[in-house]
Amino acid sequence: MVKQKTIQSEITLTGVGLHTGVEVKMTFKPAPVNNGFTFVRVDLEGSPIVEADANYVVNTQRGTNLEKLGVKIQTPEHVLAAFVGCDLDNIIIELNASELPIMDGSSKYFVQAIEKVGIQDQEAERNVYVVKEIISYTDEASGSEIILMPSDDYQVTTMVDFGTKVLGTQNASMKNISEFKSEIANCRTFSFLHELESLLENGLIKGGDLNNAIVYVDKEISPETMDRLKKAFNKDKISVTSNGVLDNLTLHYPNEAARHKLLDVVGDLALIGTRIKGKVIANKPGHFVNTQFAKKMAKIIKIEQRNYVPTPDLNAEPLMDIHKIMSILPHRPPFLFIDRILELTETMVLGMKNVTMNESFFVGHFPGAPVMPGVIIVEAMAQTGGILVLSTVPDPENYLTFFMKIDNVKFKQKVLPGDTLIFKCELITPIRRGICHMQAHAYANGKLVAEAELMAQIAKKEL
Repeated sequence: MVKQKTIQSEITLTGVGLHTGVEVKMTFKPAPVNNGFTFVRVDLEGSPIVEADANYVVNTQRGTNLEKLGVKIQTPEHVLAAFVGCDLDNIIIELNASELPIMDGSSKYFVQAIEKVGIQDQEAERNVYVVKEIISYTDEASGSEIILMPSDDYQVTTMVDFGTKVLGTQNASMKNISEFKSEIANCRTFSFLHELESLLENGLIKGGDLNNAIVYVDKEISPETMDRLKKAFNKDKISVTSNGVLDNLTLHYPNEAARHKLLDVVGDLALIGTRIKGKVIANKPGHFVNTQFAKKMAKIIKIEQRNYVPTPDLNAEPLMDIHKIMSILPHRPPFLFIDRILELTETMVLGMKNVTMNESFFVGHFPGAPVMPGVIIVEAMAQTGGILVLSTVPDPENYLTFFMKIDNVKFKQKVLPGDTLIFKCELITPIRRGICHMQAHAYANGKLVAEAELMAQIAKKEL
């Protein structure tokens, strides 16, 4: 089990937005489990929140741009890449402007800041999507393609072809996320001179300088263009180096452009909202194809999670049999509705019940058409969750469990005599003061039969 992670303390950085030219103050804050990456616009009334979610992507013309209910977040990809590259799961990002600071055009300064304050484990298991078959997305207009295939690690390979002599074809690979900080994080964004001219003419690049973007000179520079560049970058002199890069900027790697494209892929795919265990191969990647693939993956994962059915080995020796269960739970027949505990972690429990015709509730529910009552299924899920919360105290026999709240109860299928019920309860928030808030599911015959959010509390027996 890999635990979720956040930062140990707050981090504040200031910089300028590449496209807006606006100076922005950005603060990273530790976030609770299952928060993910969320942006908070503290400059707006009510401090609205925008989650790092692919479904909020509204355009990708000059970077990835999110919008939720009119609230915008611009160019978050380098920061998101730094979070993934530092193996983080939960961060709150406070901003006093829409665009994140460009810094030097890479993720380096974000990674350095995170390493300075340190990382801490949290009391919840990380959710990882394990790739079992090849998944792909192709943008017919550009020829860009992303393929995801099974792998033991999260790997990314980018293959780019810019069709120019000055840059040409490049490849870059990351075999494990641990390589991000040393091999990818300091790779800066880049532009071709012809793109830069268009951006300057339309006033779309107000925060750039020659320290935060590599400019590849793919055409002859006219005197007029040279004057415009000097003014834009506040330089008295601008020249072209022998490797075709504007001014005296030194490349960190010969394939820095391909490595930066890999950085962008990592950042954009963070918008899936779930860690991936698989290999990404991106041919001619860009923000559009990256985020379209992220949307596709988010949808696939949501469908699979909704249709997920645990398949424990029912012939294996259980973690707890009925005698062990009765040593922990205060319930007794005929009001004990679980037979075995199959799995138990700090955040999840898996239980089982064999439903027989001898159940007392079948006598009246219903004569001639026995159906397990929904309230009994909910009670069985709660008893399974009770094992989870009572396992946190040294003397569970001295405690009773009480319902506090039941929300979002749904019944999907009938449960009949002869069915085997599997119950899965997972913590929504950490257990505090004996209060357990959990998401519960019940399965039978390979299908979800019931689900509910449950909150319960344990209290000591009165002597």
